[in-house]
Amino acid sequence: MKKHLLSFLFLNLTHSFLFAQTIDKDSLAISREVANKAYVNLYKENAEFSYSSPAGELGAPSKYVINGRLTGNFMLFGSYKSPVAFAAVPDYTVRVRKEFSAGVRTPSYRFGGIFYARLNPAPLNYKYAELAFTHHSNGQDEDAVNPDGTINTRTGNFNANNLALSYRFGHLNSGSSNDSYYSYNHRVGFQWYKWFRYEPALNQGFGFTRLLYNFSWRKYGEIERMMKRKPQVKSEKEIWRLNTELTYAVNKIPSKGLANLQKRLNAEINFNYSFPFMNNVFLMAAVGYYGEDNYNIYFKDHYGYMRFGLSSGFLRNRSRHYDN
Repeated sequence: MKKHLLSFLFLNLTHSFLFAQTIDKDSLAISREVANKAYVNLYKENAEFSYSSPAGELGAPSKYVINGRLTGNFMLFGSYKSPVAFAAVPDYTVRVRKEFSAGVRTPSYRFGGIFYARLNPAPLNYKYAELAFTHHSNGQDEDAVNPDGTINTRTGNFNANNLALSYRFGHLNSGSSNDSYYSYNHRVGFQWYKWFRYEPALNQGFGFTRLLYNFSWRKYGEIERMMKRKPQVKSEKEIWRLNTELTYAVNKIPSKGLANLQKRLNAEINFNYSFPFMNNVFLMAAVGYYGEDNYNIYFKDHYGYMRFGLSSGFLRNRSRHYDN
């Protein structure tokens, strides 16, 4: 009798253990799938903004009619089954000059791709790494250096390629106790060029190796709360975003020591605000400094600037039931 009882208990314990293991494996698989799907949205939300800015960079050596940037993430691979993802990234910037022909002269054409790797399964306290490759050129083919030794900014060739390795992390509160909530987002990175072919004129003083840091503070909130026929779900969106971007060149630059902020530092802070009637568009205001103008062959220009206009990107828009 005792043997039968012990056998019965042993079989039940074994069955319970195996059943618990099966549940744990299923729960882990589900949590990974949910995280993989949520991270794809994070990758897109953390992408650069497009913008359109009448008069362009106020304070620049040249005057402009309008400046614009068009960029986006084409998520070629972003599956709930995988913790890694890949996006193709086209990025085009033009400055329309204030002159008779309203010429552009040297647009900035950037195209590349980004590999993403999720580092934890918690989208509200996310951590991920990214490796980006970017080709940058300006569509010109004349000599980059004039006969007098100056840089040919009118028709001079610009060609450069770089890798950027970044670690991104941030925190998003749930917003369950209040209609408004916030996220805090960081990027720490390292960018380098000299593994690839580049225009030799850049040896005159280009930031081939740069340290990167970005910080973004974002507010989200409910919209359309005044509708006469109030739905069962509340519509939410990103209301404003404050971005800070810093890069610092650490490679050897002729006649510019490592502490030469005037040449090595690029910095910008921009504020983007969306009225309730707007969808994925912000009003934008930016102030910054170029130690090295990142607009292709203009790399020797350095100046402070302001920029105003409209910006847009992949924004957080969602609907939630009022009980959540």
